[in-house]
Amino acid sequence: MEEDIDYLAINKQSWNARTISHLKSEFYDVEGFLNGKTSLNSVELDLLGDIKGKKILHLQCHFGQDTISLARMGANITGVDLSDKAIESARELAAKSEVDTTFICCDIYDLPNFLDEQFDIVYTSYGVIGWLPDMAKWAKIIERYMIPGGKFVFVEFHPVVWMFDDDFKEIKYKYSKSEPIIEIETGTYADKDADITEQCVTWNHGMAEVINNLLKAGLNLSSIAEHDYSPYNCFSGTNEFAPNKFRIKHLDNKIPMLYSLVAVK
Repeated sequence: MEEDIDYLAINKQSWNARTISHLKSEFYDVEGFLNGKTSLNSVELDLLGDIKGKKILHLQCHFGQDTISLARMGANITGVDLSDKAIESARELAAKSEVDTTFICCDIYDLPNFLDEQFDIVYTSYGVIGWLPDMAKWAKIIERYMIPGGKFVFVEFHPVVWMFDDDFKEIKYKYSKSEPIIEIETGTYADKDADITEQCVTWNHGMAEVINNLLKAGLNLSSIAEHDYSPYNCFSGTNEFAPNKFRIKHLDNKIPMLYSLVAVK
């Protein structure tokens, strides 16, 4: 069970190591980003809408590219991440970008001990919930930080993607499970050849588990969509069938790769 393993310490170390590699990677293109390139995709931009002057809480923000991109669009934004290396880098990147942002380093379940505000929008995206064991606790944190009438914007890789082995050749994992998946990973999605070997602890969460916990926390679902591509080339054996749209070559459009939703308090 997860209480027998210190998943926070294991994953924090893993993400600290990844951050060092990610900052140098072509995948994150920090130089292009500092020259004004946005890190956001059309999926989330369409759901976020006009954010000028809005207060936004960005959960699991990594080293802050999306957070800073939202600040450049006029949002008053706070980013949160578990990795101290990522938050330190986020602050440096924000200073170089000359944007006003707030960054907090903590486990998001522990956020009420660090932040006592409410926001127009809570946002989180791409490879985030797999690092969290408890979707009920997650949903309550989201609700806690939303103003009445505020919205939650969520874009995530589809749980079907996480059922496969790394080569997408066979089903290796259960669609939704409560036990942690404890693995040793070599390299990182942003640089498969990176000299990184780290243990990590993750959980698979099906869509019903996610949606039902948001509903139980008091949010109303206003839209949900599934998408048959990834905007990132972060999986093995991909084909870029349109600019910045990737599918697993031998699976083509046969599986969903993303889902997105908006929920309102």
